[in-house]
Amino acid sequence: MSDLINRIKKFNANRIPQQLARKYAGMNENAFRFFRGSCHLFYEDLPKSISFNSSPTTWLCGDLHLENFGSFKADNGMEYFDINDFDEAALAPCLLDVARLLVSVVIAAEELLQTSEVAALELCGSLVGIYADTLKEGRANMIEKRTSKGLVKDFLKLVEKRKNIELLEKRTEKKQGKRKLIVDEVRVSKIDKEKKEQIASIIEKWAEKSSQHQRFPDFYKVLDAGYRIAGTGSLGIERYVLLVEGEGSPDSNLLLDLKRAQPSSLLPYLSVKQPVWKDEATRIIEVQKRMQAFSPALLTTLDFEDNSFWLKQLQPSQDKMDLTLCEGKIEKLYKVLKTFAQLTAYAHLRAGGRQGSAMADELIDFAATDNWQKPLLDYVKGYAEQVKQDYKLYAEAYKAGDFGNGVK
Repeated sequence: MSDLINRIKKFNANRIPQQLARKYAGMNENAFRFFRGSCHLFYEDLPKSISFNSSPTTWLCGDLHLENFGSFKADNGMEYFDINDFDEAALAPCLLDVARLLVSVVIAAEELLQTSEVAALELCGSLVGIYADTLKEGRANMIEKRTSKGLVKDFLKLVEKRKNIELLEKRTEKKQGKRKLIVDEVRVSKIDKEKKEQIASIIEKWAEKSSQHQRFPDFYKVLDAGYRIAGTGSLGIERYVLLVEGEGSPDSNLLLDLKRAQPSSLLPYLSVKQPVWKDEATRIIEVQKRMQAFSPALLTTLDFEDNSFWLKQLQPSQDKMDLTLCEGKIEKLYKVLKTFAQLTAYAHLRAGGRQGSAMADELIDFAATDNWQKPLLDYVKGYAEQVKQDYKLYAEAYKAGDFGNGVK
């Protein structure tokens, strides 16, 4: 048990203490949240001799799981459904993304998907086939309202109707005709005045080069800022929510998401040579742009206090698919997860040929072989069991107070 605890604590060292306590509490909720919050363990545990390490090299999301797919509004004003988290992005064997996604399906079977582990494993077999078939087509499509089906289509219709004002009303409050962030210690916590002024200065300098700044000189004027509390794996990493002027106060203000970029947790375990990036935020954003058909609005990089950050608009349509809507019905689950498998293949194809990533022809040829599917599924089944055992050990340690805030 002590080895597992040490591995988790070592990886999370130097994170914001209050948020780290929240992360540890979240990981204690169930095996799926534990899996989400410990991406590094997945790669630390990966056997070097595993067969799918020889799969074609592609650009990866790096932390692909059921809740890293969602909707967002792009700069063209349209909503898309796609992979939406690239903090761990790296150049690596393509089946690492597939393996992590499938393990998440098995772990989430009972609590999130409301189905049995046996049914989840059967779904995994189908998803591997869908991923392979999509690669064989050699065409990177996109998922938006017109091309989506079933619950994904319903979801995109729903988020299309959401307005920016709805997000503002949830996250801010009006005082004398001006908006301020709601500091509730759930989504946002307070930062000091000096930090707020530093952020405003950085945004102002960057904004002078922006096309939006030319149209609306005060567009990026920072009205308020706070620490953002979001996610599981990223909790404790320096992250801010910014309230900016937008196209006019108070009801055309915008919320922005500013997050410090960290090195990918895959890197220590990869034999594939990585490109040299200007900084970590550049890596994240450049890979995101390669793997997505369209990327979120205002996506860019910023330097702040000698660290690199990525910046994007926080939008009402940026959301995760609620898989509980499937109500445990296999046919509904299959249709949603089929979309996830297709999006994974589209992303790998779309980024093909860039800085060492396999060309489409290599991916097509690989998908036409069938000697990798059974070993992959065997690994997924075995590692899902290991995650469940690790979670039990973690939960025991958390309850014993080994993470500083357990219940003794």
